[in-house]
Amino acid sequence: LVKLVESGGGSAQAGGSLTLSCVGSGYYHSSQCIGWFRQVPGKEREAVAGIYTGGGDMKYYADSVKGRFTITSDDAKNTVLLRMNNLSVEDTAMYYCAATERFAYWTCNDALQRGDVDYWGQGSQVTVSS
Repeated sequence: LVKLVESGGGSAQAGGSLTLSCVGSGYYHSSQCIGWFRQVPGKEREAVAGIYTGGGDMKYYADSVKGRFTITSDDAKNTVLLRMNNLSVEDTAMYYCAATERFAYWTCNDALQRGDVDYWGQGSQVTVSS
């Protein structure tokens, strides 16, 4: 049974930084397509960053976070980090880690953008104040 456990998040001032962590377990394969999504009540869920673990040079960033957010993975620890710099009030949302093992690295990007994933973390609230 695949399980994703998130940690990090919390509150920050505008211009500040936070890091989210997603630790996976129970994977069936050595590579996963993993993304970070965020959702604000009343708005559509947005894929903000993604990475393909276990090989393949694939990273995805939404235009809204490019240059500010960085996604990395530690494959040995099944951990994916999302470093969020220069936060703005508009980044306030519930952030979710999600994963799928159904896609190769060259299709991971498209899968994340349409939300085609199978496993979800519990969510971490990020609140940015001005």
